[in-house]
Parts: sequence; C-alpha cells; structure tokens
Amino acid sequence: MSTAPATPVRTPVRTLVCSVTGAAVVALDGTVLTLAQPALQRDLHAGVAEVQWTGTGYLVAVASLLVLAGRLGDRHGHHRVFALGALGFAAASAGIALAPGIGAVILLRVLQGVCGALLQPATLGMLRTAYPPDRLTGPIALRTGAIGLAAAAGPLLGGALVSAYGWRAVFLLGVPPTLAVGLLALTVREPRRTKSARARAGGDPLGALLLAGALGLLVHGLVTLPHPGAGGRAAVTLAASATAALALVRHERRAPDPLLPPALLRSRPVAAGLAALLAASAALSGTLFVTTYFLQETQRLDPLDAGVRFLPLAVLMVLGAAFCPPLQRRLGPRGAALAGGALLTSGVLVLARLDGGAGAVATGTGAALLGAGFVTLMVTATAAIVRHAPEAHAGVAGGLQQTAMNTGPAVGVALAAALLALVPGGGFVPAHGAALPALALLAALTLPASLALPSAGGGRSGGTRQPGATRRSRRPICVRS
Repeated sequence: MSTAPATPVRTPVRTLVCSVTGAAVVALDGTVLTLAQPALQRDLHAGVAEVQWTGTGYLVAVASLLVLAGRLGDRHGHHRVFALGALGFAAASAGIALAPGIGAVILLRVLQGVCGALLQPATLGMLRTAYPPDRLTGPIALRTGAIGLAAAAGPLLGGALVSAYGWRAVFLLGVPPTLAVGLLALTVREPRRTKSARARAGGDPLGALLLAGALGLLVHGLVTLPHPGAGGRAAVTLAASATAALALVRHERRAPDPLLPPALLRSRPVAAGLAALLAASAALSGTLFVTTYFLQETQRLDPLDAGVRFLPLAVLMVLGAAFCPPLQRRLGPRGAALAGGALLTSGVLVLARLDGGAGAVATGTGAALLGAGFVTLMVTATAAIVRHAPEAHAGVAGGLQQTAMNTGPAVGVALAAALLALVPGGGFVPAHGAALPALALLAALTLPASLALPSAGGGRSGGTRQPGATRRSRRPICVRS
C-alpha cells in the first residue's frame, strides 16, 4: 500500500513523454522529407516517379495498418507496441541514411511506414489507459501542440540540414528521439489483461486483411489520381478499394469478434469526431496545396518566403492547443468544435479571395484562422474519440483517429488537383478558381459533425448526469501496474 502512490505519478509522465515525442517525430519526418527529395533525387540519380514512391510507399503502409496496429495494442499492450514501432522507426531511419540506392530507400520507407503505423495509434492508446477520461484533454492538447511545433520547425530545420550536410542528415534527425522513447516505453509496466480480452482483441485476421487492403488501395488511388495520365489507373485502384470495403462490411457483420467493435462504431461522439477530423484535415491539406502553388507559381515567391507567409498557421496551432482545454470546459466539446469549424471555414474563405496582388497580411490572416480552427477541432474531436471509446478498444479508436488524419489529406489534395485542372488558365489564383470555394464547403461539413458531439464534458456517454459523475468518481486515478 505504501508504494501505490508512486505509480500513478511516474507512469503518466513517462507515458506522456513517449506519446508527445513519438507524435512529434512522425510529424517532423513528414515535413522535412519534402525538402530532402530534390537532393535525394540528384544524389541517387533517381527518376521523379521513384522519388514520389518514397512518400507514397510510406503513406500506403501507414494507412493500411493503423487500425490493425491499434488492435495489436489492445491485445498486447500499447506501450509494447509503441516501443516496437519507435525502435523500428529509428532503425529504418538510420538505414535510409545509409542506403546505397533509390530502391533501398523506397523499401526502407515502406518499413518506416509500418513502424509509424505501430507507434501512431499507441500514442493515443497509452494516454487513454494512463489518464482518466476527464483528464484526457490536457495531454491530448499537449500532444497536438507538439505536432504543430514539429510541423512548423520541419521546413526550417530540414532546409538547414540539407544545405549543410545533405539529405541523409534529415533521416538521422529522428533516430535519437525515437530510440530514446522506445526504450523508455519498455520501462512502463502494462496493466494485466484477461485472456478473453486478449482473444477478442486479436480474433479477426481476415477483417484486418480486408481493412488493410481497402485503406491502402484508397490512399494509393487518391495519391495517384492527380498525376497526368493516371486517371484510369487511379479509377481501377479506387474501385478495388470499394470492393474490399464492401467485403469488409459483409465480413464484419458475421465475425464473432470483429476487428471494428460495433459498440465503438455505434458511439455517436466517436463517429462525429472521426467525420470532423476527416473533413478538417482534407480541407486544410487541399487549401495548403492550392495556396502554396499560388504563392510560388503565380506570385513567384521562393519556398522560404512562402513558408514565412504561412507561419501564423503554425504559431496559432502551437498556441491554440494550450487554450483548448479551458475552451472545452467553458463551451463543452460541441461548442468548442463548432468554434473550430467556423474558424477553419472562415480561413479557407479568406484565402479563396486572394488575387494576383494579394499581400502578406491577407495570406497571414487566412493562415491564422486555419491554424486556430484546425487545432481546436483536432484537440476536441480527438479527445471525444479517445474519451468515449471503451478502454479495451482504445487502440482501435486511436487507429481510426490516425486513419482519418492520414486519409483526409489525400482526399483534400486529390479534390484540389482535380478542380485546379478545370480552370487551367486561372486555377492557381484562388479568386479565379473553383478549388478553394469547394474546399470551404468541405470545411463547413465539420459543423454538422460538431453538432453530434456532447454539449458538455462527461463520462463515456458525454452527458452531465449525476450517475456518470458517480461512476467517474469511483474510477481509479490511473491504471495501476
């Protein structure tokens, strides 16, 4: 009894360090790679299509395996799966830095995607098991702020590394932190799980295969769609994805222990949070895609100047994360998400009015609204998903959240690229094109999704009734090891 208080203090701190660092490293890796690709292509004498596969291979691997990885965390423990993913991510990153050719880089990027899929859902699953539901918003906000900071620092840090040491240094950047948190995660003792719970968490291999196929084909089709002359190939891939998805639905209805638990999918806050994240990430990524081309191709800004104009987005994401917990306490999840959706939609509309003579103030205003709205939605929707998921399915919930966050950008960029092609003469100028107005409508879809979130904080049901509060008061402060 005398040693009981020590575990609740240490375990959440170590868990929070692992979660925040792991999520930030993955975000940093995605931003610095873009700047390293031209140098990588020249050094390895690779073609454009081969270099594109260093990104596509990673995305397909991640999207295919996120939910399955979350399920493995529910079965074997989120800290163990996180450690495996983090250590594998470190090893793959070091391997890429030493790769002799483009083929090895692509193969190791796919392996890095597999490891990234293992650690990403675990960053949320670990928080769900370490913190009670009514204390989750703060850790999730800190995690989101770290992601925003990494995304902001990525272009600057990546550019400096590539200029000074070459593209290989970019991949060495993530090795020390992922190695450190991977080893740290192994020091946290997992709560014991019953045999029946472990069996339920790993009893649907066919469902896992069908889901991996559906998601992988979907992301591959969406990434391929904007490429010139790839429409037919993308259509076949998307049709195959739809076929796999239909087969998955049919199978899951009959499976005794389905991969996607019906109780989780029937949760209104979980479904609403996933819809809000999918729409928000699609709108944000599509808007950044269009505006980046506008700044560099129409206004002829160099990449650094274009990045500076979007600095308010990153600043508001980092600062906004700190205000999300008090905002949710004041407005409730529904009110906070509505505010975030309104800010995000307003940001897209401001940028949709940019013409050829637009200055830094107009671009910065739109970027600031995008950052404030997206971070509010991301923290609120993620907290709703994780908080209202049963603890036994925390990994699957984290996998679904990450799937929405990885699929949304592919949807947004594919939509933006298709709409830009409709107005070849003026599509890159937002005020003359159709892309950003359509993306504003997509951002506005976060509003009806937000209405389905609870109006106030609460237990699993999201209500404010006293029985739920009573249940929370009897819940232990954290999971004892």
